Amino acid sequence: MVALLLPLGVEAQTSSVNAYSPYSMYGPGELQTPGTVQTRSMGGVGIGMRALGQINMLNPASASIAPTKSFLFDVGFDATHFRNSQPKYDAAGAYSHKARTAYNTVNIHSLAMTFPIAKNLGAVFSIAPYSSVGYNVKATDEQQNNWADIGRVRYGHNGDGDISEVKLAVGWAPWQRFSIGIAARYFWGNIERNYTAVVADVVTGSGTYSSTVGVDRYTVSNFKFQVGLQWDIIANNDRLMTLGATYDLGGKLNPEKLSYVYTDNAINSITSFPVRDRVDRVELRLPHQVGVGLFYRDRSVAWGVDYVYADWGSSNDSFDEGVASAGVVVDYADTHVVRAGFEITPRRNDVRNYLRRVSYRIGASYGNYYQTFASERINRLSITAGLGLPVKVWGASSINIGFEYGRMSSPASVEISAQRVGLVTQNYYKISVGFSLFSADTSDYWFVRPKYD
Repeated sequence: MVALLLPLGVEAQTSSVNAYSPYSMYGPGELQTPGTVQTRSMGGVGIGMRALGQINMLNPASASIAPTKSFLFDVGFDATHFRNSQPKYDAAGAYSHKARTAYNTVNIHSLAMTFPIAKNLGAVFSIAPYSSVGYNVKATDEQQNNWADIGRVRYGHNGDGDISEVKLAVGWAPWQRFSIGIAARYFWGNIERNYTAVVADVVTGSGTYSSTVGVDRYTVSNFKFQVGLQWDIIANNDRLMTLGATYDLGGKLNPEKLSYVYTDNAINSITSFPVRDRVDRVELRLPHQVGVGLFYRDRSVAWGVDYVYADWGSSNDSFDEGVASAGVVVDYADTHVVRAGFEITPRRNDVRNYLRRVSYRIGASYGNYYQTFASERINRLSITAGLGLPVKVWGASSINIGFEYGRMSSPASVEISAQRVGLVTQNYYKISVGFSLFSADTSDYWFVRPKYD
């Protein structure tokens, strides 16, 4: 059981889950990068972004820029190829080989829209994944005493599920160059984690040992809030530089946990039955999170830099994942993430050369995972690029294509029960496609009652 609680061996699998990481075995799973394809193609920046033709899902204050009599809708899709690898060591601690596996998934990433409410007052509504769980870990008991007394025991852990975020943000500009905003965030979703212990070659002859199956189902339903502000340091007809900040109010997520444990004695043909069935409340907390960002835009160039801090460690310092007794210590750690992105559009209104109207984007992100495994930190790196393909001249509707390469890794190995264990390195390649539909033509106003039929 000790080995199973770290990502030792991962089999290939194919499904529609949004993650393929043994690190998603704990907590809410692997956190997803928020934002539209445009912002994610620029490394995920956007806390300071203000743009008429783009939806900002990161800072509620940006909703104040929603132009009167207009409507903007955005939908994004992701296709991801995951590749996991893990160094293996023999009983003496010497390197043996590297285990590898792969996985593919295609999913919708987000839906978002922005619309005006009144002058200098707008709203953004979005649905996007907050975190995802997806893993399948298997191993065989290597203790010869168990082989002789019971038989060859095979252990397995697998899980899948998502926590989604439904967000309604309202932004208001009470003064020129200054905006504030507030967002209500509703987290909902289901995660299922299963574990099995099966005796493949029973040697006792009594049928006492056969299999055990455990199922933990987590249901999340909770509200949280976010506030934000934006200040235009430079604002004229040619340039806009905005300083933005956000604060996410953390607190108890309180997922409901329903647990079952089944035993099945196959030799004596005893029907499976639940030996434990109860509902618990998990004391998992979402972190208080602070983000600051600077974003600059002129007629051709845009760039931005964000820094985000989340106190996962101090918020969950007393929360126990329940695996330390098996020799694995899983702790929560505060996270620090830096994002940077750049975009260039040679000539937005060039009617002769379409390629000059295309937006070309690059970006990068670096930070740490919100959990440590046996006190070892997991680093996260991503490099992004993308294109914004305008649908027509003088319009803001566009088709956006993004590419992302990411890596989760730790160079260290850990010692568990005198056994050297390597940590999994994950590389992923993601292609994103987004459709941004903007209605602002005189013939296509959304929120205006016609005077004549």
